[in-house]
Amino acid sequence: MKFFQDLEILIASYYELFIDFLPKFVIAIIACTLIIISVRFIRKKIVKVISIKAEDKLLANFVDQVLWIISITIVFLLFLYMMGMKTMAGSILGAAGVSAFILGFAFKDIGENFLAGIILAFKRPFRLGDIIKTGDVEGTILEMNLRDTHIKTADGKDVYVPNGLFLKNPLFNYTIDGFLRGNFTIGIDYGSDVEKVRGIIQKVLNDIPGILKEAKPPRTHVKMLNVSTIDIEVFYWIDTFDNTYSSLELKSVAQTKIIDALTLENIVLPASIVEVVNRT
Repeated sequence: MKFFQDLEILIASYYELFIDFLPKFVIAIIACTLIIISVRFIRKKIVKVISIKAEDKLLANFVDQVLWIISITIVFLLFLYMMGMKTMAGSILGAAGVSAFILGFAFKDIGENFLAGIILAFKRPFRLGDIIKTGDVEGTILEMNLRDTHIKTADGKDVYVPNGLFLKNPLFNYTIDGFLRGNFTIGIDYGSDVEKVRGIIQKVLNDIPGILKEAKPPRTHVKMLNVSTIDIEVFYWIDTFDNTYSSLELKSVAQTKIIDALTLENIVLPASIVEVVNRT
């Protein structure tokens, strides 16, 4: 019978603990829910202001991720305090400090990429949609998070570059100022009138929609005197903020129209000439 008496006492003590625990738990849940809703509202306002001021979603998205982590951490610690677990909350903060110190050595690269992400978010050497190149990776910026940056290459590959690499390697941004230069080379015969050819090419480029005329006009120059051709290099610019035209398509159109115009004027575009000498 003593067993049942002890069990009854144990159940009664647990019941008292439950009755004492339940109001704190309910109040803590309600309070934390209200705080989460309020913090979420404030976070959205901050992100909205940053999006307007920065004119770029990259910084806004990054700040949103950081604020979300901070808010969840604060709400969790607040929940522990409201539940009367101040000692546990203090221990967690202390352990977090020690763990951060230890893990800082163990996961140096993660911390490095996180700090690099913060620097990139505020320095902003690129924006969403910019075409960049770093190391062997070249493509369009799709997203940046706390650890890496998502890049889509021209051939459709998804590459996730650690943020730290952007600070260690040279970064080429082809579109940040809104201008992207295209170029190609045309080889003409040595008997051709070079200035006439340059004039024809200039006129063709000026008539192609999508190629800039006034801001950055197209130009040509003699690049090299080859064995069988005079090489004329052609430069032109496009507006990267205008999605109407593709850079690859414009290059194809320009080359095709120039070949047609030169052919119409009887300008010879010779292939490589190989001289064979018979010494027998």
